Amino acid sequence: MQYEHNKRMRIIISNSSPDPIYEQIARQIKAQIISGVLAEGETLPSIRRLALDLQISVITTKRAYDELEKEGFINTVGGKGTYVAVQNPELLREKKMKLVEEKLAAAVAEARMMGLGPAELAEMLGLLYGEDE
Repeated sequence: MQYEHNKRMRIIISNSSPDPIYEQIARQIKAQIISGVLAEGETLPSIRRLALDLQISVITTKRAYDELEKEGFINTVGGKGTYVAVQNPELLREKKMKLVEEKLAAAVAEARMMGLGPAELAEMLGLLYGEDE
């Protein structure tokens, strides 16, 4: 299932993913906030609207929004809606760093399973990093 809001927010739900749907939603919204696709103060769809559009339970979307609010990514104002929270630049940088660390940890785990050592992985990372220059 795919959902687009305001031509900016995009959510894709994978039924084959081992992750619960609420985690898939929260992770995608969080990534869009961190990357700047969703700007501070931007309105998010209501819990009911998102549930309807994704054809999932309101409880599932509420749980995703609750997680995002608990982590400081969104704010809900009663009777007005849900908005992307104002982000402290230092905290936002830390969140971005954590995201990179998680992806690197997954890459390290894969490398270990393949029998690649730290030197080979570092060489690979150096080559990949150098491609953008």
